[in-house]
Amino acid sequence: MSGTQASPPGFEQAANLRQQARAAGMDPDYWYAVEEVRRVKPGAVVEVVFWKRSIALFRGKDGSFHALENRCAHRQIKLSLGNVRDCRLVCAYHGWEYDENGRCVATAHDRLGQDLPNVSLRTYPVKVRYGLVWLFPGDPAQAEARGIPDIPELEGPDRWACVPLTFTCSAHHSMVIDNVSDFTHAWLHRRYRPFEEGAVLTRCETVGDDVHLAYDTRVGRGRISGLFVDHKRIRTNHMDLCFQYPYQWSNTDDEIKHWLFVLPIDERTTRNFFLFYFKSLKIPLLPLRIPRIAMTTVLKISNRVLIGPLLNQDRFAVEAEQEGYEKHWEARPIEFNPVVQAFQSVTVRKWREYLARAAENGNAAV
Repeated sequence: MSGTQASPPGFEQAANLRQQARAAGMDPDYWYAVEEVRRVKPGAVVEVVFWKRSIALFRGKDGSFHALENRCAHRQIKLSLGNVRDCRLVCAYHGWEYDENGRCVATAHDRLGQDLPNVSLRTYPVKVRYGLVWLFPGDPAQAEARGIPDIPELEGPDRWACVPLTFTCSAHHSMVIDNVSDFTHAWLHRRYRPFEEGAVLTRCETVGDDVHLAYDTRVGRGRISGLFVDHKRIRTNHMDLCFQYPYQWSNTDDEIKHWLFVLPIDERTTRNFFLFYFKSLKIPLLPLRIPRIAMTTVLKISNRVLIGPLLNQDRFAVEAEQEGYEKHWEARPIEFNPVVQAFQSVTVRKWREYLARAAENGNAAV
């Protein structure tokens, strides 16, 4: 009988691939997008969470970003509740100040004749790229070698128009990855039709840590999207996708592309950072391209009237799936699309490899 256990099993107790995938975390030895740059003004501090680990992300008055473990060494209060002074993070309780290296360098109170405590907090490497703040939650020695994905279309004077779209959903990260690359759910989007029913899967291949797939499908022919795509000039009938662990991307005939960067918060919460970018769009009802200078404004409108509503449908679906899984996790998995099993296999293998590496190094897994 389904639901005999109060909650789904943990990773080691899971009985099948789906249960393992739904309990797996993500390998911290990668760069993860944690916030949009524009949302953290100079002098601000915010809390970000990577797989149950709370981190204080703050921006100095000079605009530089820094990240510390989110606790004061004094009373363990979250530093994200405090404030920023120049390039120091100040605890809200007793005014202990920490510099960008995590060292306590001052206190706001009298120390009653005692020296400043010799304490340091863990710091995390931080970078800014593509309008996003990136954090490396794993072994800092691997940060430079690992690298952030290169997106040449978003760099240089001829970069494509792009507007980030960010949201949090109450669902496991593996459900999000399944959703964005499984085109058997066209029924969910029948109102907007971002891709048409009957998409033909032409490739599903795992190469190392990447799952490559492709569909023949008609893209950008919905009642709204079809107004902006010049189908007389370009083809949008083939889409390549990849789960490039831990990231996901798509490419529609080198005209429409996207990246998805997921931030796993816990077993039922994921923050999602989408970058949709377009080589060109046309003026609705006219055979004229939208000038490059106006593309960003058009994309902002598109996010509100098309892409945002589409992703809200996906959010509704994965949150409902999460709720259903928590009640019926023992139900027999049934899947028609082989890409789902391929994604889950990589997710499980990468998490198992991380757990083994952490155990070998004598470190507790995050």
